[in-house]
Amino acid sequence: LAPYTVAPEGLPYEVTVTLRFGPTAPAPAPVYPPERAKGRGRAWYRGDCHLHSTHSDGRRTPAEIAAAARAAGLDFINSSEHNTTSAHTAWEGLWGDDLLILTGEEITTRNGHVLAVGTDPGVFVDWRYRARDHRFGRYARQVRRAGGLVVPAHPHATCIGCNWKFGLADADAVEVWNGPWTPDDEIALAEWDNALVAAVRNPGGGGPGRWLPAVGNSDAHREPDRVGHPQTVVLADALSRQDVLAGIRAGRSYLAESAALSLSFGATDGRGRHAGIGGRLRAAADAPVTVRLEVTGASADCTVRLVTDQGPLLTTPLPASGAGVVEWRTTPAHAAYVRAEVRHAPAVPGLPGAFAALTNPVFLDAEAGTEG
Repeated sequence: LAPYTVAPEGLPYEVTVTLRFGPTAPAPAPVYPPERAKGRGRAWYRGDCHLHSTHSDGRRTPAEIAAAARAAGLDFINSSEHNTTSAHTAWEGLWGDDLLILTGEEITTRNGHVLAVGTDPGVFVDWRYRARDHRFGRYARQVRRAGGLVVPAHPHATCIGCNWKFGLADADAVEVWNGPWTPDDEIALAEWDNALVAAVRNPGGGGPGRWLPAVGNSDAHREPDRVGHPQTVVLADALSRQDVLAGIRAGRSYLAESAALSLSFGATDGRGRHAGIGGRLRAAADAPVTVRLEVTGASADCTVRLVTDQGPLLTTPLPASGAGVVEWRTTPAHAAYVRAEVRHAPAVPGLPGAFAALTNPVFLDAEAGTEG
C-alpha cells in the first residue's frame, strides 16, 4: 500500500478484497490532448509544468486548472500527477488554440520527486525504488524514449521523501524555483549555479561542458496556490509538444513570477554577433562583449543582478516603474557565462530577496588560441 507517512507506532489495518464479474461493456477509446496548438509561430511561450488535480493530491479539477492557466496568461501546461497517468484522458474539451496541454507524471520516489514532462500519453513510469537501488537511470531512459524530459522537482524541499538523492547526471533540466520563493529554492539555485561553474571550468572532451537548464513551476495543488507562479517562458518555434520541449532542453528560457513580467536578455560583441538566453557567443578572450537586459512589468522594489562564474558582478535597482534596461561590458576571459536575476527587496534584512525573474545563462566562449 505504501502509505506516504506512517507514525512511529505503526498503522494497523485490514484489507478485504472481493472480486465479482460485472457486465461487459466496450472500453471507451481514450482521447488525449493534441500535440500542437495554434500559437504565434516562433515566439516566447509561457508554461507551468508542475500541477496537481483531483487525480492525485490536488483539489482542483482539470477544468479548473485549465481555467486558472488561461487566467494566468499561460500558453502550455503539463499534467503531472503523483505516480499515475489517469489524468491523461481527463482534458478533453479543455485544450484549444490558446492552450497546449502536455501529458506527464510526477514520479514520486522515496528519495525525491522527478517530473516526466511531455511524455507520450498513457506512459506510466514506475516509482518503487530508492537511490541505493541504482535503477533511476533505467527509468530516466524510459521517460526519454516516451519523448519526455527528466526534471528533478524541488530538489531541496523539506517534505518527507522530497529531497533529491539520485544526482543530476540523468536529468534534462532542474526545477530551481517551486511555488512561492523559499530558502530551499535558494539552495537549489546555488547548487544549480555551482553546476554551471563546473560545466564551464571542466569541459568534457575539450569542448563546452554539458549544463542543465533551470525551470520554474508552481506545483499548485489547491487554493490559494497560484497556477503560473512561477512559470517558465520558453522560446519555441511553435506551440507544439516537440518545439516547447526542445526549447526547455536547450535552455532557451527564463523564469518569471507572472505573465506581467517580461525579459529580454543577450550578449553582443563588437562585430555584431549576438547570443540570446541559452546561447553561446564565441569571441576573442579579450574582446569586449556587451550584455543587455531589458525588464518590463516588475514591481517598484526590484533589483537586477548579473551573475557570472565569478559570482554576482553587477547589482543595480530598477526604476520605480518596474521597467528598465541594464547594460554591462565584459569579455570571455572575465566571464564564462552571464545570467540575470530580478529580485524583490529582502523581507528579512541581510537575506536575499525573493525572485521576480531569473534567466538561464548566455555563454561567452573564448575562441581557440585567444586565451592568455
